[in-house]
Amino acid sequence: MITTAFPYISVLLFIAGALALVEEKTRWRLFHYLPAIVLLYFTVMMMSTLGLWSKTTEINQAYSSLKGNILPAMIFLMLLDADLRQIKRLGAKMLLAFFAAAISIGCAFILGFGLFKGFLAPEAWKTLAALSGSWMGGTGNMAAVQAALNVPDSSMGYTLLIDSIDYAMWVMFLLALVPIASRFNHWTKADGKALEEVSANLASKQQEYTGNKTTSMLVLLSGAMLVSILCQYFAATLPVTAFFTRTAWTVMLVTVLGVICALTPISKMWGGKEISSIMLYLIIGLIASRANFNELTQAPIYILLGLFILAIHGGLMLVVAKVFKLDLFTCGIASLANIGGVASAPILAAAYSRALIPVGVLMAMLGYIIGTGGGLLVGRALAWLSAV
Repeated sequence: MITTAFPYISVLLFIAGALALVEEKTRWRLFHYLPAIVLLYFTVMMMSTLGLWSKTTEINQAYSSLKGNILPAMIFLMLLDADLRQIKRLGAKMLLAFFAAAISIGCAFILGFGLFKGFLAPEAWKTLAALSGSWMGGTGNMAAVQAALNVPDSSMGYTLLIDSIDYAMWVMFLLALVPIASRFNHWTKADGKALEEVSANLASKQQEYTGNKTTSMLVLLSGAMLVSILCQYFAATLPVTAFFTRTAWTVMLVTVLGVICALTPISKMWGGKEISSIMLYLIIGLIASRANFNELTQAPIYILLGLFILAIHGGLMLVVAKVFKLDLFTCGIASLANIGGVASAPILAAAYSRALIPVGVLMAMLGYIIGTGGGLLVGRALAWLSAV
């Protein structure tokens, strides 16, 4: 049994590295629906259930320090790719579809919780708030909302369960719709020229970074950690409420700084995506290390609730598509940019045309910006419903 910090962190990183390597080398179709980061959660959770490590004072301190300091740094680095000038080039209909998808997801969570809350644990609203953060931009937002709302790690098993099983079904469903795109577009009377213009608008290639990559990564890593420290310091001076905690203030400050810095030359430095990915793997491993399979007693209800949320979201998107004459690609990519983030939106885009991959990437970047705030807003609504 592991009782000290260094072996504990080393094992988590080794599992993350092994799964990432298997995903890269094998290219199994399994990883299209269950990415390595999701499998990491359940693998570490299984080891936690088997008692591979104990919650000693040293391990608890390492857990709290690493998670609390790395999370803001990770959010900052992720947002460096979210250049608002590029996102603006998506065009009005793309942005309309994205925000319609985000709003419909939020409404579906509120409606779903209202109908299912009698079958859920008293604090289930926090679990669903964290999931809504994930379904409005990706796993990074989920971790941010979890920290902001102090969601117990033991409850996150339900979040990842829905996020893996229901998400995989949704990805397969959207991919299965690709062959009927022309019929769908005929039904909505969508104009195909708008999509062609957006694709052409994003066709310009980004310039390859020519500086020293080691120096670039060192600057980004040290800068992100400094941003984390400063934002935590200033967050401690801001008013705290039962809902808007110090961590929530930290996340919001980091988000603002990340969006601003994405407009500067800092965003062109190499390594931000790679470092933030490693940080995300470590954070998911840390969260999973506190979970236990024995606590997933209500799994079927949560999976059913997730499917209900997706069904409501899909129905609302159909209405939006018909009213605003949106094509199937725009609706599908807007949905998956929220629910799947940058890991899966480009896959769906490529199923239509490789020329559309940049559209999927930029839509997912927009999800990074709004996901945490959206998850916190949904959380506030769910908290009110829970108290009613």
